[in-house]
Amino acid sequence: METEKIGMREFRENLAGYLEGGRALAITRHGETLGFFIPAQKRNRKAEVEAMRAAAKELDAMIATWGVTEDELMGEYKEIRRVAREKKRNGK
Repeated sequence: METEKIGMREFRENLAGYLEGGRALAITRHGETLGFFIPAQKRNRKAEVEAMRAAAKELDAMIATWGVTEDELMGEYKEIRRVAREKKRNGK
């Protein structure tokens, strides 16, 4: 796959489109290559959502085996965070 060459001004003016486009680009000024834009691999959104759903089911099962409610867990979490903030505030 050949890298497309585009001018610096065009790249700057159309940055959002190039970021979403997913193509590797050579950025040039006066015909000289200044650098390259190599996009990160796009994530599979559907796979991420399915992974989150699977994690939620697993968490629900864990909560059920512990015999506690979500409200009790949230209360405990909030207390842990409160104590951590106080320690941080007091420099401990």
